[in-house]
Amino acid sequence: MKKIKIITDSSVGLTDNEIKENDISIIPLSVMIDDTIYVEGESITNDEFETKMETSKTLPKTSQPPIGTFVEMFDSLGADGSQVLSLNMTDQISGTVHTAEQAAEMSQSDVTVVDTRSTDRGMAFQVLAAAKLANLGASMDDILTKISEIRKNSTLNMAVMTLDNLVKGGRISRLTGVLSSVLNMKIILEMIDGELKIKNKGRGMKTVNRFIADLVEELKSTPNVKAVGISHAGNEKKAFEVRDLLQTAVPKVDILVRQTAPIIATHGGPGAFAVMFYTDKD
Repeated sequence: MKKIKIITDSSVGLTDNEIKENDISIIPLSVMIDDTIYVEGESITNDEFETKMETSKTLPKTSQPPIGTFVEMFDSLGADGSQVLSLNMTDQISGTVHTAEQAAEMSQSDVTVVDTRSTDRGMAFQVLAAAKLANLGASMDDILTKISEIRKNSTLNMAVMTLDNLVKGGRISRLTGVLSSVLNMKIILEMIDGELKIKNKGRGMKTVNRFIADLVEELKSTPNVKAVGISHAGNEKKAFEVRDLLQTAVPKVDILVRQTAPIIATHGGPGAFAVMFYTDKD
């Protein structure tokens, strides 16, 4: 039986140990800060990015990997006859998955490309499951079936603490941004079929605190929660506070807290944090 090798992009919310232990290949995205280009995970860390983003003159710009980088990686992974499974972030955030699809057609390897319709730890749930199954010798069909189930049973919510980056990125009007700044507006976003949509909004931290309280109740009433992740953009203190509250709802589930990738931090802005979890409903 042919081996299946897993590759994903650097927006994925995996730890270094998870990447190494599960033999997962990472293709990096790039980010430009004040005319200087950095490669995620190579020439800039997530922590370093947060510091540079806060002091940058303009909104950082992220870019997907060149198609040639994908082709080279696919060819290398499949050189021994292995199949390759590329799991990428939702195309609502980046065109990376479409570059991977084009590269798959050019590659000499047998490559399957999947849009996970998620990112960060939400994408990591699918990537980890795929890698573990691949290492157990599962077929491509079985792996695709499993990650599809995880995708359907996953939840991703993000609390945006300041609208500055959304305004700079043109995602909301400048007037709305100014008014929201004056009113101390907070926005809660929810990932729906790969797209972040406004779930709730309101003035001050009471909106965020209500969001957290609702999450606690949701987790308490949700059976078979398999994993929970919290990612933040330079807001570690709040992320651990949220973890402690959520842990009361799922005491037997380890909750991973980590700094998010540059592309997500750029969209969410300083202080943003996201909570992701998935259930096994079978």
